Amino acid sequence: MLVGRVGRPHGIDGAFVVDQGSDDPRRFEIGASLHVNGEPAAVVLSRRVGKGRRAIKLDRKVERGAELTVPRGELPPTDPGSFYVADLVGLEVVEDGERVLGVVRDIHPGPANDALELDTGLLLPLVEDCVVAVDVSAGRIVVARGFADDG
Repeated sequence: MLVGRVGRPHGIDGAFVVDQGSDDPRRFEIGASLHVNGEPAAVVLSRRVGKGRRAIKLDRKVERGAELTVPRGELPPTDPGSFYVADLVGLEVVEDGERVLGVVRDIHPGPANDALELDTGLLLPLVEDCVVAVDVSAGRIVVARGFADDG
């Protein structure tokens, strides 16, 4: 499960800013385990930087832009009716009334809310007014009418 990306260098000690970092601060504490390109790495330095973001250093060199992940099994279970955003990738999206809009290809973080990018190129806001229901086990997201108007 993606928890961030290797961002720009921070300082001269090998630390880097975590881009698109997880909201869970435990992911970046000293001693935390991450995976970079599928290989394990440990956090050996962690500090706060501007706007609440973290700068960390790992026990090995990593390339800028590399994904920082944790195995799905290491994540705490979600509450009933909740889900991890990454669980939405691959789900079919239908408009209320059963019109198929596409399949979730990616999730884009935004300043106000995340957006679902569908394989059709459509972007839908991940907000309560738009998303009526999410059923991960059925592989389906239902969205309200009006968010995917054809023009």
